[in-house]
Amino acid sequence: MNILGLSFFYHDAAAALLMNGVPVAMSEEERFSRKKHDSDFPELAINFVLKKGGISAKDVDYVVFYEKPFIKLDRIMKTDLATFPIAPHVFVASIKSLFLKKIWIRQIISSRLGIDPGKVLFVEHHLSHAASAFLPSPYDQAAILTIDGVGEWAVTTIGVGDGKKVKILKEIHFPHSLGLLYSAFTAFLGFEVNDGEYKVMGMAPYGKPKYADLVRRTIRFFPDGSYDLDLSYFSFHRSLSRTYSGKFIELFGPPRDPKSKFFTRETGWPSYFGEKPQGKEFERIALEQEHYADIAASVQAVLEEAVILLAKEARRITGLSKLCFAGGVALNSVANGKILKNAGFDEIFIQPAAGDAGGALGAALLVWNQALGNERSYKMEHAYYGAEYSENDIKSFLDSNKIEHQYFKNEEALFDLIAREIANGKVIGWFDGKFEWGPRALGSRSILGDPRRSEMKDVVNTKIKFREPYRPFAPSVLVEEADKFFDLPEPKKYYPARFMLYVVDVLKDKQEIIPAITHVDGTARPQTVFREHSPRYYGLIKKFSDITGVPLILNTSFNLKGEPIVNTPADAYSTFERSELDILVLKDFVVYKNKKE
Repeated sequence: MNILGLSFFYHDAAAALLMNGVPVAMSEEERFSRKKHDSDFPELAINFVLKKGGISAKDVDYVVFYEKPFIKLDRIMKTDLATFPIAPHVFVASIKSLFLKKIWIRQIISSRLGIDPGKVLFVEHHLSHAASAFLPSPYDQAAILTIDGVGEWAVTTIGVGDGKKVKILKEIHFPHSLGLLYSAFTAFLGFEVNDGEYKVMGMAPYGKPKYADLVRRTIRFFPDGSYDLDLSYFSFHRSLSRTYSGKFIELFGPPRDPKSKFFTRETGWPSYFGEKPQGKEFERIALEQEHYADIAASVQAVLEEAVILLAKEARRITGLSKLCFAGGVALNSVANGKILKNAGFDEIFIQPAAGDAGGALGAALLVWNQALGNERSYKMEHAYYGAEYSENDIKSFLDSNKIEHQYFKNEEALFDLIAREIANGKVIGWFDGKFEWGPRALGSRSILGDPRRSEMKDVVNTKIKFREPYRPFAPSVLVEEADKFFDLPEPKKYYPARFMLYVVDVLKDKQEIIPAITHVDGTARPQTVFREHSPRYYGLIKKFSDITGVPLILNTSFNLKGEPIVNTPADAYSTFERSELDILVLKDFVVYKNKKE
């Protein structure tokens, strides 16, 4: 049986194809369309997963959408009517958007795929999240926590997974949303909502949570882990363009100018910012930006507090020692590490596309396991479900564009060359195998560097990624060696670490050895690499370890600022040419900078 799961029209459109309950391919639309966070109908992703499965749309038994449009319509209508006539433009714009396309999901899917409308099914948004967390997990039973901006009405749920069943036990409803709280601060700090939240997380360690009590004025916690927002500080529920109110500005001061340069006295002034301010002007601007870093630290601290309280409640009401976590907030890897230490769970599972894209997978699995009653036969061990390109594909691209290259028949020789180049300070674009499901690069579409070089972080940020100087980089570490460098005992059992979704402490005696991946607060976000799932990436890191004695490398996503992670050889080469990457590895082909015929 073939089940196609879809998410679109809100955030990160995606498609996932199950064949007899097992995913054969999954992808976000942005990887093919090259539009970051593309939310449109995922035609290209659908074409990819169907082709990978060797079927056409007529062979699909069910198409499952990750939420229920008419319940969402109920929420939007009631919310927007409450703004009328105070904000009539919000009501009018929402009605246009809804009635032009967003409630006609069945008809859109049916007509675009050419299938019977009766094949199109719907699953509630947070149930899709819950299913995406539990059903691919290795657990027979687990508590489930989902937190995001908003689905239909729910913004936070606590549930339970038991065998092939997923059940929601408690819900918190819009507009009292932790995800939207964090997004309001994201906008206040000058970043784009639904894209810049991870920048707030990265900025937070450069500040101190001195404004945490002010943040707590905007949210009230209850003994059962629930909460509500003081909506007088927010405007996301009554505005299309603004997430916080004038009262919010009275509390925290003027918002950060999105065009301002973020740096602190600790990060210094990166060269690509231009001419450095001198004397008192430098101090003035640095102190101003440090104020915003303190606000970032404060909202991060309060978010962690809220998530831990909810996780503790999930532990209490289910009595289970394992937790599955999903929703956009589950991508906050700092909070994830705090849950494990403070909420009473022995293990946590988070699948790599924990946000809206993952709802496509969850909806499909819920139909297969729960609606159709099939036993679970799938466990997510890795994230490699995207497109891959053969040696012939790569050679054809290189030859047709007259790009000089070197071909390696022996992969050990390739690993030895690239590991030595990394050890010598070169920065590598690494393109190999199927691209990753979710927003993290996990060794298929990665930029690699030497974690031992303190300057490597600035080199990659300023010359290749063209991004803010405070942004941290993650290490990819051989799983057997992870506990020797990170506070990660028994690393094989920590599933989120496979997907780069935990922030943990770097062991104090190792921080000076690997400064490029050690954040300012002494933490890192490691990816544990398994030989059986990533044999070539594992082989490269092992070779680097043999040469240097350090069993990990610096890994960041293979893209430039504002672009999706690369998909094709052409994407990879374009990024290589437009940056200061030293070497491009396309499977077994190596391209050096400025060596074209």
